Amino acid sequence: MVSFRPRRKFIYRVIAALIVLIAATVAVEWRAINRILFVNSMFSGADQTEHFREFNSLFAGRIIHKSTDPFTFVRGAPVALPQCFDNLGKSEDTATFLATTDTTGLLILKDDALVFEQYWRGNVASTPWSAWSVSKSFTSALIGIAVGEGLIKSIEDPITGYVPELKGSAYDGVRIKDALQMSSGARWSEDYSNPQSDVNRFGRVFALGGSLDEFAETLTREFAPGRFNRYNTMDAQVLGMVLRRTTGRTQTAYLQEKLWSPLGMESDGFWITDDKGMEFAAGGLSASLRDLAKLGRLYMNDGRWNGVQLVPAEWVHASVTPDAPHLMPGKRASSDSAWGYGFQWWIPDASGAYAAVGIYNQFVYVNPSLHLVIAKTSANHTYGLKDDEASDREDEHIAFFKAIEGPSHTPCGTMH
Repeated sequence: MVSFRPRRKFIYRVIAALIVLIAATVAVEWRAINRILFVNSMFSGADQTEHFREFNSLFAGRIIHKSTDPFTFVRGAPVALPQCFDNLGKSEDTATFLATTDTTGLLILKDDALVFEQYWRGNVASTPWSAWSVSKSFTSALIGIAVGEGLIKSIEDPITGYVPELKGSAYDGVRIKDALQMSSGARWSEDYSNPQSDVNRFGRVFALGGSLDEFAETLTREFAPGRFNRYNTMDAQVLGMVLRRTTGRTQTAYLQEKLWSPLGMESDGFWITDDKGMEFAAGGLSASLRDLAKLGRLYMNDGRWNGVQLVPAEWVHASVTPDAPHLMPGKRASSDSAWGYGFQWWIPDASGAYAAVGIYNQFVYVNPSLHLVIAKTSANHTYGLKDDEASDREDEHIAFFKAIEGPSHTPCGTMH
Protein backbone atom coordinates (compact mmCIF):
# COMPACT_ATOMS: atom_id res chain seq x y z
CA MET A 1 0.00 0.00 0.00
CA VAL A 2 1.38 3.41 -1.02
CA SER A 3 1.87 5.99 1.78
CA PHE A 4 0.75 9.56 1.10
CA ARG A 5 2.49 11.00 4.19
CA PRO A 6 5.68 12.19 2.38
CA ARG A 7 3.54 13.85 -0.26
CA ARG A 8 1.42 15.51 2.43
CA LYS A 9 4.53 16.78 4.19
CA PHE A 10 5.79 18.24 0.92
CA ILE A 11 2.45 19.94 0.28
CA TYR A 12 2.41 21.36 3.82
CA ARG A 13 5.90 22.75 3.33
CA VAL A 14 4.92 24.34 0.04
CA ILE A 15 1.84 25.88 1.64
CA ALA A 16 3.90 27.16 4.59
CA ALA A 17 6.47 28.68 2.22
CA LEU A 18 3.68 30.35 0.23
CA ILE A 19 2.18 31.78 3.43
CA VAL A 20 5.55 33.19 4.45
CA LEU A 21 6.06 34.65 0.96
CA ILE A 22 2.59 36.19 0.90
CA ALA A 23 3.06 37.59 4.41
CA ALA A 24 6.41 39.10 3.43
CA THR A 25 4.93 40.59 0.26
CA VAL A 26 2.00 42.06 2.17
CA ALA A 27 4.40 43.51 4.77
CA VAL A 28 6.52 45.15 2.07
CA GLU A 29 3.48 46.53 0.27
CA TRP A 30 1.97 47.76 3.53
CA ARG A 31 5.20 49.53 4.39
CA ALA A 32 5.26 51.14 0.94
CA ILE A 33 1.68 52.37 1.36
CA ASN A 34 2.41 53.77 4.83
CA ARG A 35 5.58 55.42 3.52
CA ILE A 36 3.65 57.23 0.79
CA LEU A 37 0.94 58.29 3.24
CA PHE A 38 3.62 59.64 5.60
CA VAL A 39 5.47 61.61 2.94
CA ASN A 40 2.20 63.11 1.72
CA SER A 41 1.36 64.17 5.30
CA MET A 42 4.61 66.06 5.82
CA PHE A 43 4.42 69.86 6.19
CA SER A 44 0.65 69.64 6.55
CA GLY A 45 0.36 70.43 10.26
CA ALA A 46 -0.14 66.75 11.13
CA ASP A 47 1.44 65.33 14.29
CA GLN A 48 4.51 63.36 13.17
CA THR A 49 5.71 62.14 16.56
CA GLU A 50 4.92 58.47 16.00
CA HIS A 51 6.36 58.54 12.49
CA PHE A 52 9.67 60.04 13.64
CA ARG A 53 10.03 57.28 16.23
CA GLU A 54 9.35 54.47 13.79
CA PHE A 55 11.30 55.12 10.61
CA ASN A 56 12.47 51.50 10.62
CA SER A 57 8.87 50.41 10.05
CA LEU A 58 8.30 52.93 7.24
CA PHE A 59 11.49 52.65 5.23
CA ALA A 60 14.03 50.10 4.18
CA GLY A 61 17.39 50.67 5.81
CA ARG A 62 20.33 49.39 7.80
CA ILE A 63 20.79 49.05 11.54
CA ILE A 64 23.80 50.75 13.11
CA HIS A 65 24.60 48.54 16.08
CA LYS A 66 25.20 50.10 19.47
CA SER A 67 28.73 49.99 20.79
CA THR A 68 29.95 46.99 22.75
CA ASP A 69 31.71 49.54 24.96
CA PRO A 70 29.05 52.24 25.53
CA PHE A 71 30.08 55.68 26.71
CA THR A 72 27.88 57.38 29.30
CA PHE A 73 28.13 61.06 30.10
CA VAL A 74 29.44 62.08 33.49
CA ARG A 75 26.66 63.66 35.53
CA GLY A 76 27.24 67.25 36.59
CA ALA A 77 25.38 69.60 38.90
CA PRO A 78 21.89 69.97 37.39
CA VAL A 79 21.05 73.31 35.80
CA ALA A 80 17.63 74.90 35.40
CA LEU A 81 16.20 76.27 32.19
CA PRO A 82 15.34 79.97 31.97
CA GLN A 83 11.66 80.55 32.57
CA CYS A 84 11.62 82.82 29.54
CA PHE A 85 14.00 84.16 26.94
CA ASP A 86 14.35 87.16 24.66
CA ASN A 87 13.44 86.62 21.01
CA LEU A 88 13.93 89.79 18.95
CA GLY A 89 12.91 91.96 21.89
CA LYS A 90 9.91 89.84 22.81
CA SER A 91 9.84 87.72 25.96
CA GLU A 92 9.04 84.07 25.16
CA ASP A 93 7.83 81.63 27.82
CA THR A 94 10.09 78.57 27.82
CA ALA A 95 7.42 76.03 28.79
CA THR A 96 5.14 77.29 26.03
CA PHE A 97 8.00 77.24 23.53
CA LEU A 98 8.89 73.64 24.36
CA ALA A 99 5.27 72.56 24.12
CA THR A 100 4.38 74.37 20.90
CA THR A 101 7.47 73.13 19.08
CA ASP A 102 6.46 69.58 20.08
CA THR A 103 9.75 69.00 21.86
CA THR A 104 10.54 65.34 22.50
CA GLY A 105 13.95 65.71 24.14
CA LEU A 106 16.41 68.31 25.44
CA LEU A 107 19.94 67.60 26.65
CA ILE A 108 22.66 69.98 27.83
CA LEU A 109 26.37 69.24 28.29
CA LYS A 110 28.40 71.84 30.16
CA ASP A 111 32.12 71.47 30.85
CA ASP A 112 31.90 67.88 29.58
CA ALA A 113 29.18 66.90 32.06
CA LEU A 114 25.50 66.13 31.54
CA VAL A 115 23.65 68.87 33.42
CA PHE A 116 20.15 68.64 31.92
CA GLU A 117 18.19 65.84 30.27
CA GLN A 118 14.43 65.61 29.86
CA TYR A 119 12.01 63.85 27.51
CA TRP A 120 8.42 64.48 26.45
CA ARG A 121 5.68 63.04 24.23
CA GLY A 122 6.56 59.42 24.99
CA ASN A 123 10.29 59.52 24.22
CA VAL A 124 12.92 58.10 26.59
CA ALA A 125 16.72 58.15 26.59
CA SER A 126 16.97 55.18 24.23
CA THR A 127 14.28 56.26 21.74
CA PRO A 128 15.56 56.31 18.15
CA TRP A 129 14.47 59.57 16.54
CA SER A 130 14.76 60.90 13.01
CA ALA A 131 17.67 63.35 12.95
CA TRP A 132 16.71 64.61 9.50
CA SER A 133 19.40 67.00 8.26
CA VAL A 134 21.55 66.55 11.35
CA SER A 135 22.49 63.50 9.26
CA LYS A 136 24.34 65.88 6.92
CA SER A 137 26.82 66.74 9.67
CA PHE A 138 27.51 63.04 10.25
CA THR A 139 28.04 62.62 6.51
CA SER A 140 30.46 65.55 6.55
CA ALA A 141 32.43 63.97 9.40
CA LEU A 142 32.73 60.75 7.39
CA ILE A 143 33.98 62.71 4.36
CA GLY A 144 36.62 64.26 6.63
CA ILE A 145 37.69 60.83 7.88
CA ALA A 146 37.91 59.53 4.30
CA VAL A 147 40.08 62.53 3.39
CA GLY A 148 42.30 61.87 6.39
CA GLU A 149 42.68 58.23 5.33
CA GLY A 150 43.62 59.25 1.79
CA LEU A 151 40.55 57.60 0.26
CA ILE A 152 39.51 61.02 -1.03
CA LYS A 153 42.63 62.73 -2.36
CA SER A 154 41.34 66.30 -2.00
CA ILE A 155 38.05 68.14 -1.59
CA GLU A 156 39.28 70.34 -4.44
CA ASP A 157 38.75 67.35 -6.73
CA PRO A 158 35.68 67.37 -8.99
CA ILE A 159 32.84 65.14 -7.83
CA THR A 160 32.69 63.50 -11.25
CA GLY A 161 36.21 62.18 -10.75
CA TYR A 162 34.66 59.82 -8.20
CA VAL A 163 31.09 59.62 -9.51
CA PRO A 164 31.41 59.73 -13.32
CA GLU A 165 27.69 59.18 -14.00
CA LEU A 166 27.09 62.75 -12.80
CA LYS A 167 28.85 64.12 -15.88
CA GLY A 168 26.42 66.27 -17.82
CA SER A 169 24.41 67.05 -14.68
CA ALA A 170 24.57 70.11 -12.42
CA TYR A 171 27.49 68.43 -10.62
CA ASP A 172 29.75 68.25 -13.65
CA GLY A 173 32.84 70.31 -12.76
CA VAL A 174 31.69 70.91 -9.18
CA ARG A 175 34.27 70.35 -6.43
CA ILE A 176 33.56 68.16 -3.42
CA LYS A 177 34.15 71.31 -1.38
CA ASP A 178 31.35 73.12 -3.23
CA ALA A 179 28.87 70.41 -2.26
CA LEU A 180 30.12 70.47 1.33
CA GLN A 181 29.43 74.23 1.44
CA MET A 182 26.01 74.05 -0.24
CA SER A 183 27.46 76.01 -3.13
CA SER A 184 27.21 73.57 -6.02
CA GLY A 185 25.26 76.01 -8.17
CA ALA A 186 22.58 73.41 -8.89
CA ARG A 187 19.08 74.71 -9.55
CA TRP A 188 17.03 73.77 -6.49
CA SER A 189 14.12 74.83 -4.28
CA GLU A 190 14.08 73.67 -0.64
CA ASP A 191 10.69 75.30 0.04
CA TYR A 192 8.81 72.71 2.13
CA SER A 193 5.56 74.69 1.91
CA ASN A 194 5.47 74.39 -1.90
CA PRO A 195 4.25 70.93 -3.04
CA GLN A 196 5.99 71.46 -6.39
CA SER A 197 9.40 72.39 -4.95
CA ASP A 198 12.40 70.21 -5.74
CA VAL A 199 12.70 68.91 -2.20
CA ASN A 200 9.07 67.79 -2.15
CA ARG A 201 9.36 66.33 -5.63
CA PHE A 202 12.39 64.41 -4.41
CA GLY A 203 10.45 63.19 -1.36
CA ARG A 204 7.71 61.74 -3.55
CA VAL A 205 10.21 59.98 -5.81
CA PHE A 206 11.90 58.50 -2.75
CA ALA A 207 8.57 57.41 -1.24
CA LEU A 208 7.66 55.60 -4.46
CA GLY A 209 10.92 53.66 -4.39
CA GLY A 210 12.91 55.75 -6.86
CA SER A 211 16.71 55.85 -6.98
CA LEU A 212 18.48 58.63 -5.06
CA ASP A 213 21.47 58.38 -7.40
CA GLU A 214 19.33 58.76 -10.50
CA PHE A 215 17.50 61.76 -9.04
CA ALA A 216 20.81 63.58 -8.53
CA GLU A 217 21.59 63.07 -12.22
CA THR A 218 18.49 65.08 -13.21
CA LEU A 219 19.59 68.40 -11.66
CA THR A 220 20.69 71.29 -13.86
CA ARG A 221 22.99 74.28 -13.32
CA GLU A 222 21.80 77.70 -12.11
CA PHE A 223 24.91 79.40 -10.69
CA ALA A 224 28.63 79.02 -11.18
CA PRO A 225 29.94 76.56 -8.54
CA GLY A 226 31.41 78.03 -5.38
CA ARG A 227 29.74 81.44 -5.68
CA PHE A 228 26.24 81.19 -4.18
CA ASN A 229 25.16 79.54 -0.93
CA ARG A 230 21.87 77.76 -1.59
CA TYR A 231 20.72 75.08 0.82
CA ASN A 232 20.26 71.96 -1.28
CA THR A 233 19.56 68.52 0.16
CA MET A 234 20.88 66.91 -3.02
CA ASP A 235 24.36 68.41 -2.44
CA ALA A 236 24.61 66.29 0.70
CA GLN A 237 23.19 63.26 -1.08
CA VAL A 238 25.94 63.51 -3.68
CA LEU A 239 28.50 63.47 -0.84
CA GLY A 240 27.04 60.12 0.16
CA MET A 241 27.66 58.87 -3.38
CA VAL A 242 31.29 60.00 -3.10
CA LEU A 243 31.65 58.16 0.22
CA ARG A 244 30.32 54.93 -1.18
CA ARG A 245 32.65 55.05 -4.19
CA THR A 246 35.78 55.99 -2.28
CA THR A 247 35.37 53.68 0.71
CA GLY A 248 33.92 50.76 -1.23
CA ARG A 249 31.41 50.30 1.58
CA THR A 250 27.94 51.36 2.54
CA GLN A 251 27.73 54.59 4.49
CA THR A 252 26.24 52.64 7.40
CA ALA A 253 29.21 50.27 7.57
CA TYR A 254 31.69 53.14 7.41
CA LEU A 255 29.78 55.05 10.10
CA GLN A 256 29.65 51.96 12.31
CA GLU A 257 33.43 51.50 12.23
CA LYS A 258 34.62 55.10 12.21
CA LEU A 259 32.15 56.82 14.55
CA TRP A 260 29.34 54.74 16.03
CA SER A 261 31.47 52.15 17.80
CA PRO A 262 34.36 54.48 18.79
CA LEU A 263 31.95 57.08 20.20
CA GLY A 264 30.39 54.44 22.42
CA MET A 265 26.90 54.95 21.06
CA GLU A 266 24.47 53.58 23.64
CA SER A 267 21.59 52.67 21.33
CA ASP A 268 21.09 51.13 17.92
CA GLY A 269 20.74 53.63 15.12
CA PHE A 270 19.05 53.23 11.76
CA TRP A 271 19.86 54.71 8.35
CA ILE A 272 17.08 54.58 5.77
CA THR A 273 17.87 53.64 2.18
CA ASP A 274 16.18 53.76 -1.18
CA ASP A 275 14.93 50.52 -2.69
CA LYS A 276 18.35 49.96 -4.27
CA GLY A 277 20.15 50.09 -0.91
CA MET A 278 21.59 53.62 -1.16
CA GLU A 279 21.49 55.52 2.14
CA PHE A 280 19.58 58.78 2.30
CA ALA A 281 22.83 60.53 3.24
CA ALA A 282 21.18 63.94 3.53
CA GLY A 283 18.58 63.08 6.15
CA GLY A 284 18.08 59.38 6.84
CA LEU A 285 19.73 58.81 10.22
CA SER A 286 17.73 57.89 13.32
CA ALA A 287 19.47 57.98 16.70
CA SER A 288 18.84 58.62 20.36
CA LEU A 289 19.26 62.13 21.73
CA ARG A 290 22.30 61.12 23.80
CA ASP A 291 24.01 59.64 20.77
CA LEU A 292 23.29 62.73 18.65
CA ALA A 293 24.83 64.88 21.39
CA LYS A 294 28.04 62.86 21.13
CA LEU A 295 28.69 64.36 17.70
CA GLY A 296 28.58 67.79 19.34
CA ARG A 297 31.00 66.69 22.06
CA LEU A 298 33.34 65.23 19.43
CA TYR A 299 33.45 68.50 17.47
CA MET A 300 33.74 70.63 20.58
CA ASN A 301 36.90 68.64 21.34
CA ASP A 302 38.37 69.16 17.84
CA GLY A 303 37.53 65.65 16.66
CA ARG A 304 39.14 63.91 19.65
CA TRP A 305 37.23 61.38 21.70
CA ASN A 306 38.74 60.49 25.06
CA GLY A 307 42.25 61.01 23.71
CA VAL A 308 41.71 59.37 20.30
CA GLN A 309 41.60 61.54 17.16
CA LEU A 310 38.55 60.23 15.26
CA VAL A 311 38.06 63.17 12.87
CA PRO A 312 41.09 65.23 11.77
CA ALA A 313 41.27 68.44 13.82
CA GLU A 314 41.87 70.53 10.71
CA TRP A 315 38.68 69.09 9.21
CA VAL A 316 36.65 70.06 12.28
CA HIS A 317 38.02 73.63 12.15
CA ALA A 318 37.33 73.96 8.43
CA SER A 319 33.83 72.50 8.88
CA VAL A 320 32.71 75.29 11.21
CA THR A 321 34.65 78.20 9.67
CA PRO A 322 33.12 79.98 6.66
CA ASP A 323 35.94 80.79 4.25
CA ALA A 324 34.26 82.88 1.53
CA PRO A 325 31.99 85.96 1.45
CA HIS A 326 28.91 83.99 0.33
CA LEU A 327 29.26 81.72 3.40
CA MET A 328 29.56 84.35 6.13
CA PRO A 329 26.68 84.88 8.60
CA GLY A 330 24.49 87.90 7.88
CA LYS A 331 22.16 88.88 5.06
CA ARG A 332 23.91 88.92 1.70
CA ALA A 333 22.95 88.79 -1.96
CA SER A 334 25.04 85.66 -2.51
CA SER A 335 23.03 83.42 -0.18
CA ASP A 336 19.44 82.35 0.43
CA SER A 337 20.01 82.37 4.21
CA ALA A 338 21.10 84.90 6.83
CA TRP A 339 22.99 82.13 8.61
CA GLY A 340 26.54 81.27 7.63
CA TYR A 341 27.64 77.85 6.45
CA GLY A 342 30.63 75.53 6.76
CA PHE A 343 30.97 71.88 5.73
CA GLN A 344 27.37 70.78 6.37
CA TRP A 345 27.29 72.79 9.61
CA TRP A 346 25.37 76.05 10.15
CA ILE A 347 26.98 79.14 11.67
CA PRO A 348 24.05 81.25 12.93
CA ASP A 349 26.09 84.33 13.89
CA ALA A 350 29.60 85.58 14.64
CA SER A 351 29.71 84.27 18.23
CA GLY A 352 31.73 81.17 17.36
CA ALA A 353 28.80 78.81 17.94
CA TYR A 354 27.68 76.37 15.24
CA ALA A 355 24.88 73.86 14.78
CA ALA A 356 23.74 70.75 12.99
CA VAL A 357 20.09 71.39 12.12
CA GLY A 358 17.25 69.22 10.84
CA ILE A 359 13.71 69.99 9.77
CA TYR A 360 10.99 69.98 12.43
CA ASN A 361 13.60 71.49 14.82
CA GLN A 362 16.30 68.90 15.37
CA PHE A 363 19.46 70.55 16.74
CA VAL A 364 22.97 69.80 17.91
CA TYR A 365 24.24 73.23 18.98
CA VAL A 366 27.86 73.76 20.04
CA ASN A 367 29.51 76.78 21.66
CA PRO A 368 33.13 75.73 22.16
CA SER A 369 34.14 78.88 24.02
CA LEU A 370 31.60 78.01 26.72
CA HIS A 371 32.25 74.24 26.57
CA LEU A 372 28.53 73.84 25.85
CA VAL A 373 26.55 71.34 23.77
CA ILE A 374 22.76 71.45 23.47
CA ALA A 375 20.84 68.71 21.67
CA LYS A 376 17.12 68.96 20.98
CA THR A 377 14.65 66.74 19.15
CA SER A 378 11.21 67.94 18.12
CA ALA A 379 8.21 67.33 15.86
CA ASN A 380 7.16 70.96 15.35
CA HIS A 381 3.80 70.52 13.61
CA THR A 382 3.91 74.03 12.12
CA TYR A 383 7.20 73.37 10.33
CA GLY A 384 6.99 74.01 6.60
CA LEU A 385 3.41 75.25 6.62
CA LYS A 386 4.85 78.47 5.24
CA ASP A 387 8.35 79.32 4.14
CA ASP A 388 9.00 81.64 7.07
CA GLU A 389 10.36 81.89 10.60
CA ALA A 390 6.85 81.90 12.13
CA SER A 391 6.43 78.29 10.94
CA ASP A 392 9.99 76.99 11.14
CA ARG A 393 11.05 78.75 14.37
CA GLU A 394 14.76 78.16 13.82
CA ASP A 395 15.93 81.66 14.81
CA GLU A 396 13.76 81.29 17.90
CA HIS A 397 15.66 78.15 18.84
CA ILE A 398 18.98 79.97 18.60
CA ALA A 399 17.56 82.67 20.90
CA PHE A 400 16.57 79.94 23.37
CA PHE A 401 20.04 78.40 23.24
CA LYS A 402 21.57 81.84 23.85
CA ALA A 403 19.43 82.13 26.96
CA ILE A 404 20.77 78.81 28.20
CA GLU A 405 24.33 80.03 27.62
CA GLY A 406 24.34 82.42 30.54
CA PRO A 407 22.64 84.95 32.83
CA SER A 408 23.32 87.83 30.42
CA HIS A 409 20.78 86.26 28.07
CA THR A 410 18.10 85.43 30.64
CA PRO A 411 15.60 88.24 31.20
CA CYS A 412 13.62 86.40 33.86
CA GLY A 413 13.86 83.49 36.32
CA THR A 414 14.59 79.82 35.90
CA MET A 415 12.52 76.66 35.69
CA HIS A 416 13.19 72.97 36.24
